[in-house]
Amino acid sequence: MKQITILTEDRAGLLADVTELLAGADINIESFDSEKIGAIAIIGMEVDDHDEALKVLAHTEFKAIAQDTILIKLEDKPGALAMMAHRFEQAGLNLRSARLIRRHEGIGIVAISCRETDEAKELVKDLLL
Repeated sequence: MKQITILTEDRAGLLADVTELLAGADINIESFDSEKIGAIAIIGMEVDDHDEALKVLAHTEFKAIAQDTILIKLEDKPGALAMMAHRFEQAGLNLRSARLIRRHEGIGIVAISCRETDEAKELVKDLLL
């Protein structure tokens, strides 16, 4: 799975502009989150047509980057995410991102990204979806 991340200046209407742009290209957003850090907005998403979304975004003010993500399932309990993060620490692998996508019936679905994708998959093979 590929994740698209947009870093841009935060402003009123930003969410409407990004989602309308993708909708106009008939791209379905599968997961989405955004946050504001000072004057900067960070938007992370997965879409049904990754390549087309990057093409559409390339012709706009929005600077998008793409990265591979790995979907894992964790028990939905305190400390589960910390235990997974410690695996990466002990293996010397740096997580680029970790996003909780869904919590349901005692399970949390998390999208993680690491520069060493193959090594990361091996490290969490017991948690892969």
